[in-house]
Amino acid sequence: MSDPRNAAHDKKVSHDKKHQETAEAAPVNEPEVTEAAPAAGGASPEEVAHREASLAVLTQIKDMEFHSRGNLARLGALMLTVEDELKQKVFAVALGDLFSAQDHLQNQLTAFITAYQAECESL
Repeated sequence: MSDPRNAAHDKKVSHDKKHQETAEAAPVNEPEVTEAAPAAGGASPEEVAHREASLAVLTQIKDMEFHSRGNLARLGALMLTVEDELKQKVFAVALGDLFSAQDHLQNQLTAFITAYQAECESL
């Protein structure tokens, strides 16, 4: 019988590795985008600066969304620990409310990223 804390730790380690790989891959993709903008033919420096600022915002929002997913996983694990292991039902309900709020934020971030990414591509 394995300890659930070991499984949670393994999940966190794999999650952190995935985030690190994503963070390492991101800088590789950004120069291609910024180099393509001036080559698009006659874009003014203001338009290029506006596009680069928009892409910077998009990157920050994507980072927030990534951390939001991690928060959801941690809240879920904590909720199970408090409810099942510690038998503190009142606090488990409060954590459930926090989980719901984080899930709502996650859904809004995902929708915003989709819309803002489309806007950035049209610039």
